[in-house]
Amino acid sequence: MQHVSNGTPADRLTGVVWRKSRHSNPEGNCVELAVLPDGSVAVRNSRHPQGPALVYPRAEISAFVRGVKDGDFDGLLPGR
Repeated sequence: MQHVSNGTPADRLTGVVWRKSRHSNPEGNCVELAVLPDGSVAVRNSRHPQGPALVYPRAEISAFVRGVKDGDFDGLLPGR
């Protein structure tokens, strides 16, 4: 299994399925996530799919998603 670390070019992550939110806009201004073979999660900018990927342990992604659902980051958005 290939070792993947932060900054790995996302286009080198072959065999993974990138997913993005259905709320993403048509211009492609969104992030995409992919589960890696070791269970960690890679994140990339959809506007630069070949660019660097950030890699997080699954537990960190889970904590982030729970925080989003709980509204912990609502203050980061304009008008909130």
